Amino acid sequence: MYVFAELWQMNRTWVFQGRGVPLQPQTMLLDEGHQRLYVGAKNALFSLNLDRVSAHYRQITWGSTEFQIEECIMKGREKPECANYIKVLQQYNQTHLLVCGTGAFNPICALVRVGHKGQVSDEMKKKKFDLKGKHF
Repeated sequence: MYVFAELWQMNRTWVFQGRGVPLQPQTMLLDEGHQRLYVGAKNALFSLNLDRVSAHYRQITWGSTEFQIEECIMKGREKPECANYIKVLQQYNQTHLLVCGTGAFNPICALVRVGHKGQVSDEMKKKKFDLKGKHF
């Protein structure tokens, strides 16, 4: 088993930090066919290139709405708890991922289109599903 310093010296370790915001990863899905690592985080979904995680990555921002946050706070939760933490990433088929988030304690799922290189598409907000898979 390698320790971080050894991996770094072997030049086999890459650090991904997003765009200056705390990543707070919640779940990951490896897609070897598209050479991508999908990372579900606080208010975001990332698609990382396996060769160089910090280069050519895509991000979809998927935060809770102001209404969801207000409703969550009225239920007695603290504001940081009312974010949309991406908890489920599952390959749905060759072209889509099923992605589910906490949605400020009002869980929501969406199908996310994956491009030919495994890049995520911003189309996910057009195809929202509840946990029973019904389109709304």
